[in-house]
Amino acid sequence: MKTINPYLGFDGNCREAMAFYQTCFGGELQFQTFEESPMECPSGKEGQILHSSLTGDNFHFMATDMTPPDGFKSGTEVSLAISFDTESEIRKVYDLLSQQGRIIDDLKDSFWGSIFGVVQDKFGKIWMLDHEKKP
Repeated sequence: MKTINPYLGFDGNCREAMAFYQTCFGGELQFQTFEESPMECPSGKEGQILHSSLTGDNFHFMATDMTPPDGFKSGTEVSLAISFDTESEIRKVYDLLSQQGRIIDDLKDSFWGSIFGVVQDKFGKIWMLDHEKKP
């Protein structure tokens, strides 16, 4: 496993929140709107943030305006994003976290070149799993 990073969920004010965090912590801030991605844009979310990241010397966290279909509930407004070194490692952890949990996004090839999946474990915590495939 390479890293574990917090992934914050917002309901339309991700850009504002991440800009505020940048003033607090410094670092480099990046945004990708729903419109800028190849995925289908949910109605009303055109200018909202699909993915953002704030990276500094000793920190990296990410955020989005993408909300779960049934809205945020306690425990779902912060996810843990994990980057894996190997495909076998991501598959093993995905299978283990899925046991008695709920698959939110099947483990599959993503448009950004990774194997990616999302699972909510049996304790209600959301895990975003990513393995960057080498060309």
